[in-house]
Amino acid sequence: MNRTDPFAAIADPHRRLLLEELRRGEKTVSALAEGLPISRPAVSQHLKALLDCGLVSVSQEGTRRFYKVNARGFDKLNLWLDQFWSS
Repeated sequence: MNRTDPFAAIADPHRRLLLEELRRGEKTVSALAEGLPISRPAVSQHLKALLDCGLVSVSQEGTRRFYKVNARGFDKLNLWLDQFWSS
């Protein structure tokens, strides 16, 4: 699996919006696309980038895929940011 840089992934404003939506709970691509000004295929592409860097995870029930925030995926981001607040 190709692991993308999480900082590069969150640089895109649409991906940050997706993360904010997923922070509220699991959602399907269709549910996410309803609340955003981008197409369903674009949502899928953005979710793939977030999946590749581990910021979201996916589970499947039948033909539906549910996406959610992967808290462990934020560890790398948190470690890097924490260095600016530690003495």
